[in-house]
Amino acid sequence: MAAPQDVHVRICNQEIVKFDLEVKALIQDIRDCSGPLSALTELNTKVKEKFQQLRHRIQELEQSAKEQDKESEKQVLLQEVENHKKQMLSNQTSWRKANLTCKIAIDNLEKAELLQGGDLLRQRKTTKESLAQTSSSITESLMGISRMMSQQVQQSEEAMQTLGKDLHVPHGLIIIRRIAVNNSKVISPPQTLR
Repeated sequence: MAAPQDVHVRICNQEIVKFDLEVKALIQDIRDCSGPLSALTELNTKVKEKFQQLRHRIQELEQSAKEQDKESEKQVLLQEVENHKKQMLSNQTSWRKANLTCKIAIDNLEKAELLQGGDLLRQRKTTKESLAQTSSSITESLMGISRMMSQQVQQSEEAMQTLGKDLHVPHGLIIIRRIAVNNSKVISPPQTLR
């Protein structure tokens, strides 16, 4: 029957291999990732979790190696720990390279989309120019209407003054009320007071 320590060492080794393979699979997924950035971030989160689990198992294996009674078994296990650490460092390097490659690919994709979107920007600029011209012509039309109304009010005022002089009102007075609206005068109809 195997000693409980041997079983623990075997389980640690199996889990280390399992996490190592999972990390490698995730790194390959990062290499294949074409975006968006949120997908890359999600993959990186998973890789970090797997690295944490892997690191924890390697530390457990190292602790088990230090607890070995036989010096020969201790040295064998410590050598395995060193190999696993080197493999983990290699995976971290691969992970960084895959991240860099993926980020460059995503940036290039975004640049290409922006360049294609340049036509849309030109269309928007043209639309903005036409809107500005339309706005300008509407403003000019409104100013012309305002001038015409002002002239009309002035003519009406002169007509009312002429009528006011000619009319004889025995018990009243003609009052002309002016209201200023948008720099033009609007006159309400005459009112008589008694």
